Amino acid sequence: MKLADLAREIDAVATSGRLDREALDVTHDSRAVTPGSVFVAIRGAKTDAHRFIPQVIESGAVAIISELSGSETDIDTAEIGWIQVSEARAALAGAAAAIHGHPSRRLKLVGVTGTNGKTTTAHLVDSIIRAAEGTSAMFGTIQHRIGDQAATAHHTTPEAADIQRMLAQAVAAGCHSAVMEVSSHAIELRRADGLKFAVAVFSNLTRDHLDYHQTMESYFAAKAKLFNGTIDPQLGASVINIDDEYGRRLLGSARGRIVTYGFSPDADVRTDGFDLSPRGLSYTATTPAGQVKIASPLVGRFHVYNTLAAIGAGLALGAELEVIAQGIGDCRTVAGRFEQVTMDDGREPGFAVIVDYAHTDDALKNVLQTAREVAGQRRVITVFGCGGDRDRTKRAPMGEIAARLSDVAIVTSDNPRSEAPLAIIADVEVGLQKAGREYVKLPDRREAIFYAINEARDGDVVVIAGKGHETYQILGDNTIHFDDKEVAREAMTERRGASR
Repeated sequence: MKLADLAREIDAVATSGRLDREALDVTHDSRAVTPGSVFVAIRGAKTDAHRFIPQVIESGAVAIISELSGSETDIDTAEIGWIQVSEARAALAGAAAAIHGHPSRRLKLVGVTGTNGKTTTAHLVDSIIRAAEGTSAMFGTIQHRIGDQAATAHHTTPEAADIQRMLAQAVAAGCHSAVMEVSSHAIELRRADGLKFAVAVFSNLTRDHLDYHQTMESYFAAKAKLFNGTIDPQLGASVINIDDEYGRRLLGSARGRIVTYGFSPDADVRTDGFDLSPRGLSYTATTPAGQVKIASPLVGRFHVYNTLAAIGAGLALGAELEVIAQGIGDCRTVAGRFEQVTMDDGREPGFAVIVDYAHTDDALKNVLQTAREVAGQRRVITVFGCGGDRDRTKRAPMGEIAARLSDVAIVTSDNPRSEAPLAIIADVEVGLQKAGREYVKLPDRREAIFYAINEARDGDVVVIAGKGHETYQILGDNTIHFDDKEVAREAMTERRGASR
């Protein structure tokens, strides 16, 4: 694409320099610039990317997109193009979409948002797409995958340039549909701009990310942009949980075909009863296309909601009920989402060990309620913590929930980041003490997991919450390898050896 055409497409405020050159790619990461790239200079809270402009020109950048004019810098634009825009992040998304040929217009793209359930719902929708079409692309918290090629994800929603590049790769790989998690941060940072959505799915909204959004209203307003036409005025369908108060509020502004789901008798996709067991869940769903029997190996009441959301998305995509049921049944497990951990030889130690990503009070409540159902008359032992440099308002509520719903609550470190672990734990203890029950405080996460495993008796359920699929721990400026599942297996192996 010629730079002059690109400037017109992103509504440039002004241009200068050479606009006859060809734009092959776009990025805001100076390290990713290759010959033919357009570099978007973004002024962030910590770094002003304009200082990297000489470096990116040396690397072969053909143009700079900036909120500044070329004359406001000391850069010689004689051999490059300079495109001034009103908002750099929006321009990054628009330029990426244009340069890569608007791939989301050539796919049926499903966006999934909400506080809890995004990852599992995205996996379920992806499984339905695979059952219907044979291949798919999925982008989310755990990994990004195109067909059978996967890579570890670094953001729930990739940066705008990466999204468009990967969607173009999905089109080239023969995918007809794709699903992606859409975080509120990504929406506010304009990463989802320029995307065409066939379906948008809303799971729920509970307290989280208030360190960023400040208020629940601001958090909700960010999520609503996926549904109200701010991102895509021609949104194909909105799939909304009407058991959630914020979901009901969305109904007034949502675009496209509306498909509601939940336990409410007013929901388009609903169920009035379900069976839960340690082996999975089953129920009959009532839908606008008729009734369908659902059986899933996923464990827990919250997965009933996730599967109902997936049914709604599948119907919005035009899938048959039988295919939807097959896709849901084929989705065996999602890493770090109520994931049962066994010993290296595959055997269970006589008690259940569950690893889950739950890092909000509502998510922790859902996980522990499910653990209680699995445990029956036996005990629930919970290891949990709260992340540093993140929303502090959820710490005490998480402590109270852990204490009230566990027989043994063990508070430890999550990712302390720059905060002192004991200071974070002190915030959590406010809730633990409010519950008026005894608890254990072990700041070292490895020690806490070993304590829980050694404390467990036959039939108990050990829940290790907060990090889920993550394989690292952030301590100050250091990031170390730490995998809850690995540590749990080590503890189980050591316990079995000691008992011989």
